[in-house]
Amino acid sequence: MPTKKKKAAPKVKARPKKKAAAKKVSVKKVKKAAPKAKKSKDKLLGKVDHYFDKINVAAMKLGDSLKVGDTVRIEGGSVAFTQQITSMQIEHESVSTAKKGDEVGFKVKQKVREGYRVFRV
Repeated sequence: MPTKKKKAAPKVKARPKKKAAAKKVSVKKVKKAAPKAKKSKDKLLGKVDHYFDKINVAAMKLGDSLKVGDTVRIEGGSVAFTQQITSMQIEHESVSTAKKGDEVGFKVKQKVREGYRVFRV
């Protein structure tokens, strides 16, 4: 008996395989936060309202009394430092004490910005 040749299946063009897309890895920048104030000792006096950079003076409205010689901690952003109040003024008049609600200006040893928190240590 004669053998029949099997018909070959029609050739189908193979589709090129898609390359797996590389996964995008997002890198998050982590900001280093300033150390938190100790809640047991430090009392919030207020926030810096303005900074006069030529004379290094911070202005703020007090949330509690303050006097020359007190130690304060100023923190905000990545800045945190303590200093002693050496001079303080209300309406361009030097004063030694200020009460709650007074708007005072005092010398600072570092640059500060509006919104930085001021604590009594």
